[in-house]
Amino acid sequence: MERDDSVHKTSLDALAREQLEAAKANARGRSSRTVYGGHERVLRQTLIALCGGQALAEHESPGEATVHVLRGRVRLVAGPNSWDGRQGDLLIVPDAPHSLEAVEDAAVLLTVAKTRTAAG
Repeated sequence: MERDDSVHKTSLDALAREQLEAAKANARGRSSRTVYGGHERVLRQTLIALCGGQALAEHESPGEATVHVLRGRVRLVAGPNSWDGRQGDLLIVPDAPHSLEAVEDAAVLLTVAKTRTAAG
């Protein structure tokens, strides 16, 4: 049987722990690492760690997106609406400007399937 070099295994638990430590050491209180994909792919997964009280400012997503909470608690805010997520929760990101706040130290896996370019 041939080896499939396109298959990779990543410990999200270990990566979350690593990125939370990096966020605590960072003056901005956050750290991230691309787990899969990149600018050349449709699907991109990024592990993001935020110290409690830190946030990703309001922005729009380039496509469909989800936030899987790996550790801690976060709040996804879009206009007047907000959704709280804790470890194990999956939040569907609305197709509207939104922000993500860390209610406490948190690590999330952001998955985006790009369906549009930054220009539109």
